[in-house]
Amino acid sequence: MDWAGAFKRETGEPGRPSEAFLRDRLSYGGVLLWEDAGRPVSMAGFFRPIGRAARVGPVYTPPELRGRGYAAGVTYAVSEAAYAAGASEVLLFTDLANPTSNGVYQRLGYTPVEDRIEVAAL
Repeated sequence: MDWAGAFKRETGEPGRPSEAFLRDRLSYGGVLLWEDAGRPVSMAGFFRPIGRAARVGPVYTPPELRGRGYAAGVTYAVSEAAYAAGASEVLLFTDLANPTSNGVYQRLGYTPVEDRIEVAAL
């Protein structure tokens, strides 16, 4: 829950993490933790496949643990889990302003499809 909240704060996503939502994801293996020496160091999730497509997210590593390849490892693992759950297409939304994560995702085989922007009414 703490990491889900930290992800929301860092990305500017509104709201608080939902325990019920997290429990549902855990029920189908939709959240994975990457461990190093038995200590969780990164997490990634995926949504249940809909129409043979699944979306990866969130991917989060605490700031003090970044730059060590943990996010790449857990993203690869969660992508494979999404395929194992029945997806034939796995999607991942990313922040174009973050060249580090974009480089990781492209090295894992993700390819850009389209750009989107979000417009909020004031």
